[in-house]
Amino acid sequence: MSDITLDAPPKVAEAAPRTPPISQVGLVGWLRANLFSSWINTAVTLVLAYFVIRWAISFVEWGIINAVWSVPNNQTQACRDLKGVGACWAVITEKHRFILFGTYPYEEHWRPGLCILLFIGLFIVSAMRRFWRKELAFVWVGTLAVIGVLMWGGVLGLPYVPQERWGGLVITLILATFGLAFAFPLAILVALGRRSKLPAIKALCVLYVELIRGVPLISLLFMASVMFPLFLPEGMNIDKLLRAQIAIILFAGAYLAEVVRGGLQALPKGQYEAADALGLSYWQKTGFIILPQALRLVIPPLVNTFIGFFKDTSLVLIIGIFDLLTAGKTAIIEPAWQGFGVEVYLTVGAIYFVFCFAMSKYSQDLETELNRHRRR
Repeated sequence: MSDITLDAPPKVAEAAPRTPPISQVGLVGWLRANLFSSWINTAVTLVLAYFVIRWAISFVEWGIINAVWSVPNNQTQACRDLKGVGACWAVITEKHRFILFGTYPYEEHWRPGLCILLFIGLFIVSAMRRFWRKELAFVWVGTLAVIGVLMWGGVLGLPYVPQERWGGLVITLILATFGLAFAFPLAILVALGRRSKLPAIKALCVLYVELIRGVPLISLLFMASVMFPLFLPEGMNIDKLLRAQIAIILFAGAYLAEVVRGGLQALPKGQYEAADALGLSYWQKTGFIILPQALRLVIPPLVNTFIGFFKDTSLVLIIGIFDLLTAGKTAIIEPAWQGFGVEVYLTVGAIYFVFCFAMSKYSQDLETELNRHRRR
């Protein structure tokens, strides 16, 4: 038998890898697709860019180049001589302690300052998923207890400071943190109660939600401050800050309950049936299967509600509690600093923006991470 030789197939030249055109990807591609996709979009983009650049230049000249940063002994004539050409940041230099700490004793300002740092540290630790364990609850309890000891004092050699002297940013953080920390579990229970098959529990939850959502927060604060003490036994009095805190908790709980209920209703019915098929109890089904998925669905509206209530704490001014915004408004009542409210409101607004933006950015990252984990 003769040998048969098979010729090797001819080599095909490999095509060089092609990269997409620069004008279609990256920043240039995004600009072309979103801002310069047509002559109308291009014209609008250029007009808006002109106004933004002009405003930015004017703000830099007003807020930095021509600004006055400090004045000696409250002599604000240097600021008034500017006649609006430059900012008077000297009001912040002079009044920043009052804005942050209210009328808290000057020599004890380190205590509310430390409390603010503890709040921020608590938020950061709670945002890290590796700390999402049972021990985190003890961290919260311990940190909040330390904050209470620092603010009130009266122990460990710390002078006692009554609540009437508290104010500023620390009050805003106290109202927002305690309010949302207690309102969220209340909202979950109410949302589950509204879906209960027991008529009494369902009716009670519906009545609570509709009653609270039917009145503004201001009216609840008035009732907590003025009417609630009338129902207490003679000689018994509850702190004004605590009454406002309870009103905020009840108000936030009603709104959050509707957000959570929306997540429960959006969950496919098959999830409930699958949990029942596994023979899980009601609380096992709710805690391990239903709630985790429902809360994941409503992360954006939950955080939107959190941000709204963080800003709504400024309404406590109507019952005489000096939160961050009220402290800022009070700081410019002094005749020497009247007329420089823009600088104060910009500073207060920047503080609110930092906290609200942090919550919004964290919610976006958390939602992205949870969705990625679910796809895996």
